[in-house]
Amino acid sequence: MDDDILRRLRRFRTNYFPRYRKEFRHLVDQGQHPTVLFIGCSDSRIVPYLLMDCGPGELFIERNVGNLVPPHDSQFGYHGTGAAIEFAVLRLGVKHIVVCGHSHCGAIRALYDDVSSETPHLNQWLELARDAVLPVTASEDALRRTEQRSIVLQLERLMGYPMVAQGVEAGRLFLHGWHYLIEDGQVLTLDVASGAFVGADPPARDASLDTLQ
Repeated sequence: MDDDILRRLRRFRTNYFPRYRKEFRHLVDQGQHPTVLFIGCSDSRIVPYLLMDCGPGELFIERNVGNLVPPHDSQFGYHGTGAAIEFAVLRLGVKHIVVCGHSHCGAIRALYDDVSSETPHLNQWLELARDAVLPVTASEDALRRTEQRSIVLQLERLMGYPMVAQGVEAGRLFLHGWHYLIEDGQVLTLDVASGAFVGADPPARDASLDTLQ
């Protein structure tokens, strides 16, 4: 194994873990009770715990290329994302599901590129965002709009999961669409009433997340 990776493991054991020993012990003894399912992109620039100022046990995280949600219909094959949604809602009882896309997303950019025979799995996976693509050249503005359109598309697909739809209709589960602008450190949240992504600062703050406090 690479020496740098081993050094990082040692630093976790000697520097990080001791500071959170009690928290980890509590999470083992009492089990995990996260309130948020965070569906985010695998992009290395996205750090969910840092973005949401959370510690161990607070987030249930599912990451994949493009922060996409597969259909609930099992005929589309096995999907870790679908399993995570079912587990988070039915077993853990999360109160919130966040679909977090981001600026400069390579997955969204790939939707505008020519299909490669070398990436059959990626090609098929990205079809889950195909309906978000605009019939224009892949300009910076078009890509940003596509990133946001894809987030909305995934939220709509989430409602195809019976346990999600039932939770939302009963008022015990809330869905959130976030667009993280990496270069600005800003998160735009989907305002359902207007259909637009707006700044998360007051007065447009995502009020239903108050229950996280």
